[in-house]
Amino acid sequence: MSSRELASLHERWTAYQNLPELTNHWYWRPGWRADRHFYTWHLTFDEQPELHHLVTDLQHALALPGLDLVPIDGLHLTMQGIGFADVVLDSDIEAIVAEAQQRCAGMPPLELSLGPVDPDAEGIGLLVRPWHRVEHLRAVIRDAIGAVWPVVPEPAQGFRPHVTIAYSGAPVPTEPVRARLAELRERPPASVTIRQMPLIALRRENRAYRWTTVATVPLAG
Repeated sequence: MSSRELASLHERWTAYQNLPELTNHWYWRPGWRADRHFYTWHLTFDEQPELHHLVTDLQHALALPGLDLVPIDGLHLTMQGIGFADVVLDSDIEAIVAEAQQRCAGMPPLELSLGPVDPDAEGIGLLVRPWHRVEHLRAVIRDAIGAVWPVVPEPAQGFRPHVTIAYSGAPVPTEPVRARLAELRERPPASVTIRQMPLIALRRENRAYRWTTVATVPLAG
C-alpha cells in the first residue's frame, strides 16, 4: 500500500473513533431533486465475482440500524461529473464522449484492489488501490471535457477513489457500527479488472443511486 493510501486510511479510521453519530447521507445536494438526472463518469462493477462475494459478506455483517446497504448492481466509483441532463446539450455529450474515446484508445484495463473497509460519517466504503491509476484516468477524462468546454466542472484536487457499500441513513450512534467494523477491517481485499468506463445518467431512487448508461469508453489496451 502506498504511503498516501495508508495515511488516508489511518487518518479516517482515527477520526471515526471520535465520531458520536452518523450523518444522514440522503439530504438533497444543490440542484438535485427526485426527477432529475445527472451526467457523470463512473466506474461500475458488473461481472466482478470476487468483489461481489466480499461485499455480500461485509454487508451481511453490516445489517445494522442506520445503514442503507448498496445493492450489488449499484456499486460504483464516482469519477467525474458533467452536469444535469436537462441542462447539458446532447451535442456536447456526443463531443465529450468522442474526445474521451479517442484519448482512452489504447489505455489498458484498470487492475485495482478494493478493501479494507474505510468509513466516514456518511457511509462505509472500500479503499481503492492504487490511487494513481484511477487519478490518471480521471485526468484524461477531464482533458476530454476541457477539449469541449472552456471550464471543466468539479475541482481537479480533493479526489479520493472509493467504493461505498453502505450509506448512513439516519443520525444514529456510531458505536455499534464502529464495533462491527473493527471486526471486519482484516478481511482481505478483492481484485477487480475494469475494461470500460461508462458515462451514465444518474438518479436517486428509494435511498439508492440508480443510472442509465449513456455511452462507454473501452479500456482495452
